[in-house]
Amino acid sequence: MRAVVTVMLKDGVLDPQGKAIGQALHGLGFPQVGEVRAGKVIELTLDERDPQAARVAAEQMAKKLLANSVIERFEVEIVA
Repeated sequence: MRAVVTVMLKDGVLDPQGKAIGQALHGLGFPQVGEVRAGKVIELTLDERDPQAARVAAEQMAKKLLANSVIERFEVEIVA
């Protein structure tokens, strides 16, 4: 089973990488781009058959290692 963990900065936390991407897109001729926020996506292959158990495991991994709970939030999606 696969778990996809998406980690993003919390609202209100400055995102210099997102700002740089937004400025670069404007420079490349995409003026319609507004605010850009950058994050990370982590795909985990889990040796687990129960989707709920896989979600719990992925959430524990995110809390312990994958996301910094002070400045980041995360979402877990279980993909069969």
